[in-house]
Amino acid sequence: MNNRKSLVQRNIIFLAVFSIAMGLLEAVVVVYLRQLYYPEGFGFPLKAMARGGFYLEYLREISTIVMIITTSVVAGRATYERFSYFLYCFGIWDIFYYIWLKVLLNWPPSLLTWDVLFLIPVVWVGPVLAPIICAITLIIFSGFILYFQNKGYPVKINLLEWSLMFLGALVIFLTFIWDYSKIIIQGGFVTRVSSLATDYPFQEIIIGYVPTTYNWTLFVLGEALILSSLVIFFRRIK
Repeated sequence: MNNRKSLVQRNIIFLAVFSIAMGLLEAVVVVYLRQLYYPEGFGFPLKAMARGGFYLEYLREISTIVMIITTSVVAGRATYERFSYFLYCFGIWDIFYYIWLKVLLNWPPSLLTWDVLFLIPVVWVGPVLAPIICAITLIIFSGFILYFQNKGYPVKINLLEWSLMFLGALVIFLTFIWDYSKIIIQGGFVTRVSSLATDYPFQEIIIGYVPTTYNWTLFVLGEALILSSLVIFFRRIK
């Protein structure tokens, strides 16, 4: 048991170092992107990126997720341990991505500044505070799983807990893609989703888009669902 505990502690340290370094790498890439496409500073409305730029960004985002999954699988010895390491790495990476951006660019000016969060399957946008809260939630969840495993409890997330977790994640996901999805649906671009990066009429609309309000009520609902699954999980295992 002591050997297992020391192994988990070592993994936590090295995975944190890996995630912090990956956050720096992502931030440096963004620095280059802004020098190329937004030398006057980042802000909405966004200037359209070159055609190849969008596809490269898609590949970068996919490779980032693959790196986190692969590292978690190598570090963990069982399914739930690997899952907890994935949550942990993702959370640390996301938080330090913004910390490094602040160090390198002095951006964002505040936690309520809007940012492009992800591009797959459509553009995600939201205030910086929202993904940071999500990242902290992921770290807490991973900590609970690892804590109970080290105590020797039989860790297993049941159907109710999975359902609440995924429903909460879906609700939060909708808050991030709401605006762009509405543009796609109302503009009749649904049948051209796969080619939006090069769709001139769509790009014309996007370069004039400025986000104004974020649905914090829906976000809080999503967080509440996820945290309720965590509370139920904690009480059941404990």
